[in-house]
Amino acid sequence: MITIGIGCSSDAEKVLSSAERVANDKLHIHCYCDAETAAGRVTGPFVKLTACKTPHQQIVDDLNAGVIDGAVRGTLPANDTLRYLKTACKVTRLERVALLETADHQKFFLAPVGVDEGWTVSEKVSLVSDARELARHFGISEKTAILSGGRLGDIGRHKIVDKTIRDAEEVARLTGAHHGEILIEDAVKNCGVIIAPDGISGNLIFRTLTFLGHGIGHGAPVVNISPVFVDSSRASAGYDGSLRLAAALAVGKKQ
Repeated sequence: MITIGIGCSSDAEKVLSSAERVANDKLHIHCYCDAETAAGRVTGPFVKLTACKTPHQQIVDDLNAGVIDGAVRGTLPANDTLRYLKTACKVTRLERVALLETADHQKFFLAPVGVDEGWTVSEKVSLVSDARELARHFGISEKTAILSGGRLGDIGRHKIVDKTIRDAEEVARLTGAHHGEILIEDAVKNCGVIIAPDGISGNLIFRTLTFLGHGIGHGAPVVNISPVFVDSSRASAGYDGSLRLAAALAVGKKQ
């Protein structure tokens, strides 16, 4: 049996509905919320409400203590939760790789997706390795496209574009990946791993696909810590995919 925790701050009904849909006798869900949110609520046999003063801290503490096998941020505030996760796991930054699905059901892993992530060649090389490991775990192609800010023929048009192209060429050389230039529409057709030029563009790709392009964001596992933690957006329609993603990673970690 696997137990996954999920943050249940604002929009509690959305979180609880997802938990009830996903939970079963082999997958229990603990929803971390404050006492006011928990008051008077009745859940199914496989969903538990964990009421506490600071849900964003309690879920991380329980994760590190082994009370739960994995965690999903859910609707907990991003800054407070991720800052506490960094401190608790003793890392200076968090590296996330998002599992995305296009409107025509093409799945791929995208990184970086945090605005402060993936700004150097070494960081992108590390993300390639971690994203490929996730792709293997979920049976998605490990073929990798490194994106840049333009085509090779655009060199000389702007110094920042030139740097993204040079960096992409170097990352591709070091990892055996393909430099997909700026052509994400081609890359997604046959690559299961896509690396954006930087955290800003990666975050924009994620938000455009999921909030404007009718795609789906299944969550973004944090790949540079030991516990299973899946980041998620509070703007998501639901958390079914993120809970299942966390559960699959937790099962793999136990095996």
